[in-house]
Amino acid sequence: MTTLLLSRADVERLLTPGSCIEAVEDAFRRLAQGTVPAPAILAMHATEGSFHVKAGLLSADRVYFAAKVNANFPQNGPRHTLPTIQGAVLLFDAGNGKPLAVMDSIAITALRTAAASAVAAKYLAAERCNAALICGCGGQALAQLRALLRVRRPQRVGVYDQDQLKAKAFAEAAAQELGVSVVLVPDLARAVEKSNLIVTCTTARRYFITREMVRPGTFIAAVGADHESKQEIEPRLLAAAKVVTDLTEQACVIGDLHHAIAAGIMSAHAVHAELGEVVAGRKPGRVSADEIIVFDSTGTGLQDVAAAIAVYRRALEEKAGRSFSLAAEAVAA
Repeated sequence: MTTLLLSRADVERLLTPGSCIEAVEDAFRRLAQGTVPAPAILAMHATEGSFHVKAGLLSADRVYFAAKVNANFPQNGPRHTLPTIQGAVLLFDAGNGKPLAVMDSIAITALRTAAASAVAAKYLAAERCNAALICGCGGQALAQLRALLRVRRPQRVGVYDQDQLKAKAFAEAAAQELGVSVVLVPDLARAVEKSNLIVTCTTARRYFITREMVRPGTFIAAVGADHESKQEIEPRLLAAAKVVTDLTEQACVIGDLHHAIAAGIMSAHAVHAELGEVVAGRKPGRVSADEIIVFDSTGTGLQDVAAAIAVYRRALEEKAGRSFSLAAEAVAA
């Protein structure tokens, strides 16, 4: 009865962007086909942050259950020199309840979130991408760009952050690693206007992408609003766009869609589709070159369990990680 312990370094090495995209795309497809149950979420607030539990069940070589417990504390960097997001993923055999693995959630969260953006871009972004823009140069940014480059090849990539030194450092590092043109863009409105593929991955609590900024044909993956107080996209822009969610019920509560509904200019019925419906061919993706499409990505337990399964199976193949027993008897001092 041993359980595998996998560190952040283990997860980052074992889970490639390509394998994560494949796993997440398949999970969304199966959700739309009704072969897996809907994932679940629980949230609780603390004084300086919040805790989220996201859970999902998915079958592969066996049926797996995973629960991810994440702490989200936006002021951790400047106050405590700690990551904004910290936590762990617990993976179980859903046939007998055995705890199979405990793994770092920071890498899982970044990779599965980026994978969902890439899957959405694959089906919803214009085939030809002249310019991409990454808004927010924190922990999500590099994973988002790595995944994006798996499905689209923009001629140039702009990066924007309120901290221009952070954005400049990120642009230089990303360009060197990925071999693409990545440049700092100091003027957000102008950068949005010139981009036809945009990823917003910030901790913003007030929208910064407005209807007037966005040109016809733009695809936006709005990643940052995973909490009811966070917001990146102006409600008027959502109301004017074709909106696709990861989970509509969840986006109505914690996504950018939540703010558009609160403003009284959208309802859940105005959402075009969930991403799984598009992947499964049940709803159309992009049907015209001029459509503005927003993917409201709130993050789901289904993505977490898909990514965790991929990590676990690869770890077994490579004999990675460290085994321990939760039932081991304590040794007397």
